[in-house]
Amino acid sequence: MAVLATAATAGEGSAARRFWISSIEEAIFASYSPFVVCLASGKLDMETFRNYIAQDVHFLKAFAQAYEMAEECADDDDAKAAISELRKAALHKLKIHDSVAQEWGIDTTKEIIPNPAILKYTEFLLAIASGKIEGGKGPGRIDTPFEKTKIAAYTVGAMTPCMRLDAFLGKELQLHLQYEGNGYPYKKWIETYSSASFEASAAQMEELLDKLCVSLTGEELEIIEKLYHQAMKLEIEFFNAQPIVQPVVVPFKKLHDASNNLVIFSDFDLTCTVLDSSAILAEIAILTASKAVQSGTDNLRALRSPSDVRDSWSAFSKQYAEEFEKCIESLLPSKQAETFDYESLCKNYEQLSYFEKQANSRVIESGLLKGINLEDIRRTGERLVLQDGCKEFFQKAIKMKGKLNAGFHILSYCWCADLIRSVFGSVGSPNDLSIHSNEFNYEGSVSTGEIVRAMESPLDKVKTFRSILADVGREKEHMSVYIGDSVGDMLCLLEADVGIVMGSSLSLRRVGEQHGVSFVPLYPGLIKKQREVLREDSCVWKGLSGVLYTASSWTEIHAFVLGA
Repeated sequence: MAVLATAATAGEGSAARRFWISSIEEAIFASYSPFVVCLASGKLDMETFRNYIAQDVHFLKAFAQAYEMAEECADDDDAKAAISELRKAALHKLKIHDSVAQEWGIDTTKEIIPNPAILKYTEFLLAIASGKIEGGKGPGRIDTPFEKTKIAAYTVGAMTPCMRLDAFLGKELQLHLQYEGNGYPYKKWIETYSSASFEASAAQMEELLDKLCVSLTGEELEIIEKLYHQAMKLEIEFFNAQPIVQPVVVPFKKLHDASNNLVIFSDFDLTCTVLDSSAILAEIAILTASKAVQSGTDNLRALRSPSDVRDSWSAFSKQYAEEFEKCIESLLPSKQAETFDYESLCKNYEQLSYFEKQANSRVIESGLLKGINLEDIRRTGERLVLQDGCKEFFQKAIKMKGKLNAGFHILSYCWCADLIRSVFGSVGSPNDLSIHSNEFNYEGSVSTGEIVRAMESPLDKVKTFRSILADVGREKEHMSVYIGDSVGDMLCLLEADVGIVMGSSLSLRRVGEQHGVSFVPLYPGLIKKQREVLREDSCVWKGLSGVLYTASSWTEIHAFVLGA
């Protein structure tokens, strides 16, 4: 019954569309691969492109064979006809492959040896087409027409993401082709994959997959989804396996060698987290008040009702928001700067720093943080929801720490560093990720309401940022990345070699733009930088350039900094 219920739910809408939507984050890694970034810039080495085109023959052969096997398994005339049409298209492409290859100056008389990434995908696809599916029945036990139909669905499920990814990348590249005009060397190839006819072929494949999925159970749909994601990963591996012989700006980790240090900084609140830590600590304070009322003890807290604590927090939050807006207005120059004016920005930030410290003083004096138990903080931190992809980024970064010769630092206004430590406890050892923040003062394991005020303002943040880089710089050269989301991160974002803005903070943009700061989407920014790379030692990233890069997700940041 559970399986049938799952199938009913899963059957609502397009399965192919659902699989793609859940794979879009993975597709970003293909966009950020060195091959695609160089291709988008129009500066890809021609021999690298020829190698890529030559390898296509192995895809076409595998697709044609898989279509033939899927057609034999399909028991629906319409499905058979659709598969047959797709197979004919693949055979036609295979037939004209030599002429296409010759157009790009490829010697078709030489044997084209498949690279390991191609082999992994083609062997994976043909194994599925022959019924060798993990979690399913082996080829010797596929006895009934219905079981054969499932193999057709599984096979098409492993082919569809390749078509959809190529269409996705074609459209992505087409956007940058518009800026290059007729001088772009790969214009014809990109126009093929961004064309309406190629989109129609991808849509036809998805419609076929949906048709083959209609009669499947929830468990069988889960198998197809796993195959879809595995095929997507193998396709991305193929893009990353392309031999790049030229200097490239991605992934960022490759731009430094053993003689340099890579230093990655990140803000915490709303950069890493979904909720601001002050709101989280407020909820713990309300819970503490509730426990105190129930037990009749006050744990260092003057006995207050949960509603009283909640009202006090609401009043504090309202006052902070109102005064913050006024403070931001006071930071804005009367006239927008024509060029980047960092000196004026730093001077104006003294007002913001004073405001933040005054706000913290009010919280301490209110006693609202008094009586909070350290164990409650740790339990809350362990369950705290992070932005999608944030944890995975730090897990991979820390795993690569030794190889990268890298350091990782969290710089935060958060009142309680123990909360941050508990959030990142599952990422690595305490020595792997340095936390720079304020600390609660405790008597035993209960907060006194006082804060060790180590980092309260933008000026405190940038002072710590500079100090860390100065310590690193005594031994080796360094390259730095700072990831933040708010106006309080502005100075660090600008001083880093690469400053990446998460989210869409209006105050950050207003203050930045008035002081001559430019905000550029990360991916187009990378493509522009790739065009500027002339030699292996070209330095295209430099702090205090007045340019910040905007990212829509941690997956984008992961793809840029660390790669797939």
